[in-house]
Amino acid sequence: MPTKKKTLLHRFLIWRYRHISTKNFVLILSILVGFCAGLISLLLKNITHLIQVVLESDIISWQTSFYFIIPIIGLLIVYILTKFLFKKDVKSAIPLILYALSKKDGKIKPLNGYLPLLLAPITVGFGGSVGLLGPAVGSGSTLSSSISRVFKLDTKTRFLLIGCAAAGAISAVFKSPLAGLVFAVEIFSLDLTLTSLLPLLFASVSSIITSYFFLGDEVLFRFEVLEKFDIYDTPFYIILGVGTAIASIYFTKMYFSILSFFDRFPKKIHRLLIGGIAIGVMLYFIPPLYGEGLGFINDLLSGNHLAAIGNTPFDNMTNNIWMIIALLTGITIFKAIAMTATFGAGGSGGIIIPTLVMGSALGNVVSKIINNIGMGFQVSEANFTLLGMAGLIAGVLHAPLTSIFLIAEITTSYELFVPLMITTSISFIISKNSIEHNIYTRSLAERGLLLTHDKDQTVLTLMKLDDCIETNFISVHPHYTLKQLLSEAVAKSNRNLFPVIDESNTLLGIVTLDNIRDIMFDVSLYHKTTVEMLMIQVETAIMYENDDAKKAMRKFQDTGAWNLPVIKEGKYYGFISKSKLLTAYRRKLIHFTR
Repeated sequence: MPTKKKTLLHRFLIWRYRHISTKNFVLILSILVGFCAGLISLLLKNITHLIQVVLESDIISWQTSFYFIIPIIGLLIVYILTKFLFKKDVKSAIPLILYALSKKDGKIKPLNGYLPLLLAPITVGFGGSVGLLGPAVGSGSTLSSSISRVFKLDTKTRFLLIGCAAAGAISAVFKSPLAGLVFAVEIFSLDLTLTSLLPLLFASVSSIITSYFFLGDEVLFRFEVLEKFDIYDTPFYIILGVGTAIASIYFTKMYFSILSFFDRFPKKIHRLLIGGIAIGVMLYFIPPLYGEGLGFINDLLSGNHLAAIGNTPFDNMTNNIWMIIALLTGITIFKAIAMTATFGAGGSGGIIIPTLVMGSALGNVVSKIINNIGMGFQVSEANFTLLGMAGLIAGVLHAPLTSIFLIAEITTSYELFVPLMITTSISFIISKNSIEHNIYTRSLAERGLLLTHDKDQTVLTLMKLDDCIETNFISVHPHYTLKQLLSEAVAKSNRNLFPVIDESNTLLGIVTLDNIRDIMFDVSLYHKTTVEMLMIQVETAIMYENDDAKKAMRKFQDTGAWNLPVIKEGKYYGFISKSKLLTAYRRKLIHFTR
């Protein structure tokens, strides 16, 4: 039989194995991933900008009250596309990636990752109060997952390339390579070793070069630190840290509360209408809630709070600084509500940019209060705007290092490094102690599916019970005599354990060789003794649908057993031995940490 002609990819893989080491090949792929992540970020930005330009020129110029309609139109388009064209629900990008890392070996279905490329620009372009960075990370990570599978890379390398995509997306959007690298480590729980550091750096640099190539030196935020750190302002940085921590807790709790509210409505069209109307009303009174809100941040950084607030029904009162403070406080409060309402109504987007918007408003409010309470204090409003952004990122995402490096790179200066450390550390500590898991990880942590920097817990999370279950046990029935047990089970098995089941395959108990060792050669008992008389009850079992490796390990520890039965859909399925589980754990640990 003639052999099949080798494909081009197969030939390339053979050539690669012979001429390029895996380490160098990963570095090459990290550059490719960074380039693609940069392109994806630019694509999302340009599509959204195009939609907004069309709407602003043809629609919004009519009258501000049209804000009532625009969000509903955008959400309706997303609803139609997801229900009738793609037939797929919109999923939050980063939690989807974290779940794929935890339980899918980093394999992400292409549609889940690429769908936000279309849906997020529509959501944001039509006024949805969400960001584009999350979808950029999600799409880039999906592409990385696909690339790793095409080139037959192992799971650990796939995880690393997904982290490279995240680092690349952050780098391209903010032109901040270090923040991108740290983000991948903090959010995706990657180990920061020399093996992982170089690919992450290569991806960040590749992505930022891509951004410079297409956008030149254009950046999201233009700001230069003019006022240096003053030791006497330290109490105010502490106050801001506490304030951003409280705002972070509010942000997180409001997020889950509003999503729970929308879950009460089984029909998505009802969620759409409720969310769309709510967003429209908020936009009418607070225009800066429209879209991502990057212009709002830039206006605050330039000191133009009137341009940041825009035209509102309260324009005749904006000559009063306390009215400005009240309006900015309203933006701080309602940004979280508008963002979550967009998600609840079926929109697609991310939370990172909305978090920055909320933090910028809060930081500016705190500085204005300090400067206007009449006690002679004077702080930089622009600096506090940046510190507020960092504090919210640290508190909401539980990513203090990302927030520090992000703001430091945005300002191209380390003059704010000490204030950043003060504010972010306080915000992180308070919010972390109040809410253990952030928005991305809470639902996964509740199901025991979260990867962390704790290697032991991570390895247990990555383990699959299917790899440990043994099904080659000979089962017996309770009516079997001792002779039947010996002839039909013991004589034919190399096991010392025999599950006792009924006609419906329900586990009734077990018989071990230790139970029958003293009587197995007593012929007089062969027909008098039955399995039902010999079996022992099973007090603890591993439930296939509900238990994972961590729970299984805990059950072995609590019971002291060496073998535990596995029950699947209420029926006997097999056994897991402690030695098998520990062996699987050791192999996974070696693979994960090498």
